[in-house]
Amino acid sequence: MSFIVIIPARYASTRLPGKPLRDIAGLSMLQRVWQQARMSHAERVVIATDDSRIERAAKDFGAEVCMTRAEHVSGTDRLQEVAQLLSLEQDQVVINVQGDEPLIPPAVINQVAENLAQTLDAGVATLCEPIERLEDFLNPNVVKVVRDKQGMACYFSRAAVPWPRDHFLQGQSSMPNVQARRHIGIYGYRVQQLNSFVTWPMAPTEQAESLEQLRFLWNGVGVHVADALETVPAGIDTEADLLAVIEHIKCNNIS
Repeated sequence: MSFIVIIPARYASTRLPGKPLRDIAGLSMLQRVWQQARMSHAERVVIATDDSRIERAAKDFGAEVCMTRAEHVSGTDRLQEVAQLLSLEQDQVVINVQGDEPLIPPAVINQVAENLAQTLDAGVATLCEPIERLEDFLNPNVVKVVRDKQGMACYFSRAAVPWPRDHFLQGQSSMPNVQARRHIGIYGYRVQQLNSFVTWPMAPTEQAESLEQLRFLWNGVGVHVADALETVPAGIDTEADLLAVIEHIKCNNIS
């Protein structure tokens, strides 16, 4: 099947300034993400940025770059502008790969694209994984997703959902058996859904949770959510995250 990967990359980061261009064992973070995406089945990989420093660096390692406006409030808005600038067809599948995930497995990029293509009721596809630690279940920075039996999202939340009432009423301090899932932030869209997204006002649930994917659910767009077929390492948000990835790459002799 045909799909395009777009990698949004912003230079500004409050916790890790210049994040996309930070060095990871000899290559920039952005180049490592791009290389992983290039190993997927994508017919085209495009870096989307509003920063000339990122544009220069990306062109230096051979990437296709699309310059966008600086005022976008979300990655989805930036993707829609890229789709418009590239004159993509309404039914074109676009995969949003975050620019801070240098270890993302190419197989999960293919998985999201295939799931979207095969699920006609979905306008969006994404992934999740089991939550096994209580501290992650209770952590508002770990986004949870609840699905129905067809694998369609019912809700995304920073809260601990589904909430195991009886488990905690009994004073349990262990991880409950509620099949909790952590949302993994890779998305597949059809261009027509990106075009609709930018015309909708922010949804009340989106505003409350600060989760833009809730805008799709609010407007009746189905979001398909599957368990990732490979472990997706967490993205890099802090200096400690960066050092951990550098150590992992060196220990595993990753080029």
